[in-house]
Amino acid sequence: MRFVDLWRMSSSNLLKRKMRTILTVLGVVIGTASIVVMISLGLGLNRSMMKEIEENGGLTTITVYPDYSSDISDDNTDRQLTDELVEAIAEIEHVQIVSPVLNINAIGRYGSYENTYMNVMGMTVEALSKMNIEVKEGTLPQKDAGVLQFLYGNQVINEFYNSKGGGSYWETGEVPDIDLMNDTIFIIFDAEAYWNSKYDDGMSSESGTPVTPPKKYLVDTCGVIAGGPEDYGQHSWNIYCDIEELTKQLKKIFKNKAIPGQPTTSSGKPYKELYYSSIYVNVDNIDNVSDVQKSIVELGYQAESNAEWVQSQQRQFGYIQAVLGGIGAVSMLVAAISIANTMMMSIYERTKEIGIMKVLGCDLRNIQALFLMEAGFIGLIGGAVGIVLSYCISAIINMVVKNIMNMQLSHIPVWLAGLAIGFAILVGMAAGFFPSLRAMKLSPLAAIRND
Repeated sequence: MRFVDLWRMSSSNLLKRKMRTILTVLGVVIGTASIVVMISLGLGLNRSMMKEIEENGGLTTITVYPDYSSDISDDNTDRQLTDELVEAIAEIEHVQIVSPVLNINAIGRYGSYENTYMNVMGMTVEALSKMNIEVKEGTLPQKDAGVLQFLYGNQVINEFYNSKGGGSYWETGEVPDIDLMNDTIFIIFDAEAYWNSKYDDGMSSESGTPVTPPKKYLVDTCGVIAGGPEDYGQHSWNIYCDIEELTKQLKKIFKNKAIPGQPTTSSGKPYKELYYSSIYVNVDNIDNVSDVQKSIVELGYQAESNAEWVQSQQRQFGYIQAVLGGIGAVSMLVAAISIANTMMMSIYERTKEIGIMKVLGCDLRNIQALFLMEAGFIGLIGGAVGIVLSYCISAIINMVVKNIMNMQLSHIPVWLAGLAIGFAILVGMAAGFFPSLRAMKLSPLAAIRND
């Protein structure tokens, strides 16, 4: 018997008893949808976590800090982060990019607006381009620009407040009338001198001598990071710039004086060498992060990465997916029993038909294939409809969760949809296997005599 004949006979047999077929298919639909939706919750959680990690430093990023467990005094620079350490880390196998990071607090002024919480981060241009920073206006800081340029985070503007009355964005709910890209914003790098000149009667708290107000510097804006005033991200609060231009500017401003945040000798004098706040390290593959991190720790420094935490979280999400999938599998088991029951009923009702097919010389394997194909049809239709239902349920879940938690809780990739349909067909055929064996073993004469 040809495949086309088996296809035609199996489909027509299912259509003869429409209500029973629909109810059986409905069981497969519910079972498929239950499994897919349950697994999609675990996949969605894992996907949201990975996306958040990627936005908050990446999966192949290591951040190096001084070893705070050891006693680092002002005149002890043994464990500080230096250019020599940057070069040593660059020599470690699998390291792609190494960038020193210099943090400094600055003050921004525009007319009557003032921002006293500016976190300026100097990094190499190569490292900034590797951090996947999405820019809304302008560009990232350019190499060899010749001048200091700032890339503002999208929430930096929230901290500007009107010094002549009126609060910041957090108090008024109104974004300050400042265009970070085009307006002239002056930067004060010597925050301590600014506060001493503004308060304490303009006298230094240490020497008691009058303090001259620090100079204001005009720093070009190269770009603004994408996002609104309420869109939080890893880069939202920072101001990024080329570390070479930043160090040049700071050395001019604090000539013969210690740059804020830099260690000093016991007499209070600055060191000739510049020490960094941290070091950014990018590794070629997540599988090599642990080895590189271990090598850095062996140098005597602290190294932090997301790799170990990610692996731990993925194991937990794996357990969650298994549990959720097991719960959904119960529905599919019920559907399989329903398919088996439907096929057994079909065999009892078609006993005489089976006997005639055998008497006419029909191959036993064709008889078995006929019933297996009917069961597979039920699985195919139920699986396909179940996938459509799963996507609908997933969309509703994400719509509700997005309004509450601003995340995508359910995620159904294409491979899961295809796997679910294949699994539904397999379950259907497995459920119809034993009924098909019974059909094969029926005696032809007894089947013909059966009423």
